[in-house]
Amino acid sequence: MAPTTYTGLLTRGLAAGGIAGLAAGLVSLFVVEVPIRAALAVEEARAAAEHAEGGEHEHAELFSRGTQVVGGVLAAVVLGLAVGALFATVFAYTRRWFVDKQPFFRSAALGLSAFGVAALLPAIKYPANPPAVGDPTTVNFRTGLYLGLILAGIVVAYGASYLASRLGHLAAPVRVTAVLLATVVAVTVLLLVFPPPPDAIPADMPSGVLWDFRLASLAETATLWIGLGVVFGLLIDPAVRKSEAKAAVAA
Repeated sequence: MAPTTYTGLLTRGLAAGGIAGLAAGLVSLFVVEVPIRAALAVEEARAAAEHAEGGEHEHAELFSRGTQVVGGVLAAVVLGLAVGALFATVFAYTRRWFVDKQPFFRSAALGLSAFGVAALLPAIKYPANPPAVGDPTTVNFRTGLYLGLILAGIVVAYGASYLASRLGHLAAPVRVTAVLLATVVAVTVLLLVFPPPPDAIPADMPSGVLWDFRLASLAETATLWIGLGVVFGLLIDPAVRKSEAKAAVAA
């Protein structure tokens, strides 16, 4: 299957997405699960204290924690397949960028950009919270803010690429500096304009557990996006080189 066709890109995108999703699921299993367990212990202690004071204590789980963990790994693989297909589509669209660079560089750069927009940017303004943190009544509002910031980040990323193309006549150091400064200014404005997180951190949540969870969650998303860019590049780069070599021999 020709690597330069959309079908060839999509096939490799699905393969890379499945691998990156599995890797992210394993990070979730062995890294993120540790602070989650600690946060669940805080939640259970809080519920027990409320029950001892005469409050209602309803804590019926539909699925055991083990089932939830396995389901989380499978969900990460499914998510990886979905974003892999999306990644291949975006890669096909952006092949006109960095035309002087090899496919691996373009793929790795795209994966790193996706991580910055879809994970790092919202994590700075709205970091992930473990169980026992967050008011269930604000979940829709929080989700809207999170997705809105991602969409705004996509606009900034597209604007940065457009600016880079418009400044193509400038020397590389000047062009890169201008694009970086414009991007930093735009991101700073976004972080200032978007409202702060609506939920306060409960006093009984240890700061160590909170930040361990946030950093572990960020590591999971980094594994997904950066891993996707690297694996897709490893799959597409040799295939493109081989295809170009065959074309050169035929010519």
